[in-house]
Amino acid sequence: MRIALWDCVGRLAAVAGRFLLAGVPIWLGLPLLAFGQEPGAPGVPAAPPTPEPAVPVLPPVTGTGNLPNDLTPWGMYETADPLVKAVLITLALASLVTLTVWFKKWYDLARARRRDRKNLVQLGSARSLAEAVQLIGQSAGPVRRLLDAAKLELELSDRSMQPEGIKERIASRLERIEANASRAMLRGTGILATIGATAPFVGLFGTVWGIMNSFIGISKSQTTNLAVVAPGIAEALLATAFGLAAAIPAVVIYNLFSRKIADYRALLGDASAEVLRLVSRDLDRIAAASPSSARTPALSAAE
Repeated sequence: MRIALWDCVGRLAAVAGRFLLAGVPIWLGLPLLAFGQEPGAPGVPAAPPTPEPAVPVLPPVTGTGNLPNDLTPWGMYETADPLVKAVLITLALASLVTLTVWFKKWYDLARARRRDRKNLVQLGSARSLAEAVQLIGQSAGPVRRLLDAAKLELELSDRSMQPEGIKERIASRLERIEANASRAMLRGTGILATIGATAPFVGLFGTVWGIMNSFIGISKSQTTNLAVVAPGIAEALLATAFGLAAAIPAVVIYNLFSRKIADYRALLGDASAEVLRLVSRDLDRIAAASPSSARTPALSAAE
């Protein structure tokens, strides 16, 4: 009886195992088959399409057809704004004025210093005012005017006057001649100071105007492409370069002439002192020859 019962249990276990072995592959195969089928196959619904990312559409670049290809100074000048052209022309004229003043004042100053140095040597070798007048001769220049002023004051004075008063009046005349000669030599150099002070700001004005035009071009073309921005900025920087090119030489030349004219003024001071020494020598000689005697209407420079 027990043997028959164990036989029934074994048969039931064998049948259950066969059922499990046969059913598991079927259960596992159905989902795999579903995943393995392609969309669009009969009996399989198609998968929804995946949307592609949107590509931004840039606006078309306009206004680049007239870009200058020649970025030389002359090419940039031809394509520049009329106001920038006016600034560049003004700065070029300022540079021309600087060169003109430089050559003119250099020639005048060199000639005056050479002539007055020669006259100063002649004054140093003279023993009296009359001899100095003969040595200088008809030479034009401030040294000759110094001698003429001293001679005139001696002729207007007489022996009754004190020598110190005569010397003081002669020194006053000589001082005015020195001032006039220095003022004449300084004439024309003031414009160099004006150009040196204002030219950078004039160039900066052209730069600001050119950059403003560049921004206007950017807004019209709707692009920040370097090919659109570069020409306008180059024109603006050209105005700055012209301003510096006009200002720097003017300042340098002005400082150079200031030193040279100061030396020339010192040369005139030496000539004036030499004339005063000659006058003092003549007055002492006259006083020694005729001590407090009769009055004469005037003193002669030939005495």
